[in-house]
Amino acid sequence: MTTRPASQPRQLKNRQTDAAGRLDAMDYIEHLNSTLFLIINASLPARPALVTTAWFFAEYLIWVIPCGLVAAWLCGRGPWRRAAFRAALSALLAFLISYAIGLAWPHPRPFVLGIGTNLLEHAPDSSFPSDHLTLWWAIAFSLLVPAHRRHGLPQIRLTGLVLALLGLPMAWARIYLGVHYPLDMLGAVLVALIGASGVALCEGRVFDTLFGASERLYRFTFAPLIRLGCAKR
Repeated sequence: MTTRPASQPRQLKNRQTDAAGRLDAMDYIEHLNSTLFLIINASLPARPALVTTAWFFAEYLIWVIPCGLVAAWLCGRGPWRRAAFRAALSALLAFLISYAIGLAWPHPRPFVLGIGTNLLEHAPDSSFPSDHLTLWWAIAFSLLVPAHRRHGLPQIRLTGLVLALLGLPMAWARIYLGVHYPLDMLGAVLVALIGASGVALCEGRVFDTLFGASERLYRFTFAPLIRLGCAKR
């Protein structure tokens, strides 16, 4: 009977080497992430005008999203209403993916680890990916997907482009104020793309069914306002 005892230690050593290589790569990524964060993050004493600007982009600009979706649905017709519905679904799907990632791989925020300067009060939950930017870019990307070439207007795609660009100062602000890392923003881009693309793939019978049901529910619920002319049918 022949045995090969030498192969087992060799295989174990290879696995240990691979694991060490993965750890080294993760350590390098974390180091790069922290280094970029400290470059962007506010230094004390921070300039009041810069902090105020960052606060606006980090905390208040996000309200454009619900206000815009409601306005597009109540006051728009056809392409704009479809775009608002698609954007809402994209944001929902992206947020669910983001939430699942946060549960599966909780990543502490910079201020939890005592890194950098924190100028924005925030819960010490997982930082990756950024929920704000995930929602913002999911909606922006949903307005840019090819579906709008068939059921849309050039203005819808332009709106998506403007929103996508406005996400950049929002991302800067949340890093500057100390609640996110740069890689949290990269993660938000990827999750937002997945959310918008996932909804775009449902364009057709599934989307039309959901959209039609939502319109019927809206017309029933808002019938008095529609009759008064305060909302479009």
